[in-house]
Amino acid sequence: MSYPHKRFSYGLFCYVVLTFVLGSYFAFASVQGDYGLMRRIEIDAEARQLETQLDALEAEVAVYANRTRRLSDEYLDLDLLDEQAREILGYIGANEIILR
Repeated sequence: MSYPHKRFSYGLFCYVVLTFVLGSYFAFASVQGDYGLMRRIEIDAEARQLETQLDALEAEVAVYANRTRRLSDEYLDLDLLDEQAREILGYIGANEIILR
């Protein structure tokens, strides 16, 4: 009994190659593309860094808000006023000696 020879099917070969190429492209795009996993990791890291900067800036704003309130007409902190006058205006007390 002899088996008939099967001819090579170019259509099947093209289908397999095309499927492999498209699958490879989509796998690469899902990892390295503009909306891929690596970009998502970069965005998350950048978001954490920006949140840290935001927290630092909010703390700085709170310090300035506290100082502003302490120098307001409603609540005047004389020690802070004295400190600011000395630092900014260069005032010194009558009984103080400055060494340079």
